[in-house]
Amino acid sequence: MTRAVLVTGASRGIGRAVARAFAELGDRVAVHHRGSPGLAGEVLAGLAGGGHTVVQADLADAEAVRRLVGQARADLGGLDVLVNNAGIYVSHPVTEVSYEQWQDAWRETLAVNLTGAANVTWCAVQYMKETGGRIVNVTSRGAYRGEPRHPAYGASKAGLNSFGQSMARALAPLGIAVASVAPGYVATDMADDDLTSPRGAEIRAQSPFNRIATPEEIAAAVVYLASPEAEWASGAVLDLNGASYLR
Repeated sequence: MTRAVLVTGASRGIGRAVARAFAELGDRVAVHHRGSPGLAGEVLAGLAGGGHTVVQADLADAEAVRRLVGQARADLGGLDVLVNNAGIYVSHPVTEVSYEQWQDAWRETLAVNLTGAANVTWCAVQYMKETGGRIVNVTSRGAYRGEPRHPAYGASKAGLNSFGQSMARALAPLGIAVASVAPGYVATDMADDDLTSPRGAEIRAQSPFNRIATPEEIAAAVVYLASPEAEWASGAVLDLNGASYLR
């Protein structure tokens, strides 16, 4: 049976790979973007199968979130899987930014990465609670290892891990399993500045494999956690960092 899948932040990077992986299984996918209609359209055109759609919203806007989830469900004819992947990565080293810049970075990052994901989840649950479903959150190694130049990002992802575990407890009686993946560095646009900087070699060397992840490796884990067989993984946070950080 094909499923209806909403992937936030699906116009590039991990989200794009996740959308492709579900489509290759025969699922119908809603490709969400904030302000990249061209890229989202390219992703849509490249998906295997049919029945897919594009949805747009700024996840910092609660009413836009409500509309996007409703549109995704209407376009797909249901909603079985939510992947909370969208996120922003704003540099704001504590000793290098003004107080105003510090406030802006925290407000913007938490609004999208944590509150936005929580709002998408609430809206999705209103449809999933009658039929069951799967929710997979894309968090980060930075929730544990720390993000010295992007502290709001690390905190938002730690919060998303905790939120996911709270939802795993709350939603299990409704047949909804919730799990998270916590990647380290992945070869995406978001990480490109760091990877092409003088720190690039050091970043790769953090893993004993001396490389970083591909988006497809992360997508494979997301697909598993969204599968019927993964119900007992509900509440888990799966580290995907090539042994670069162990806890």
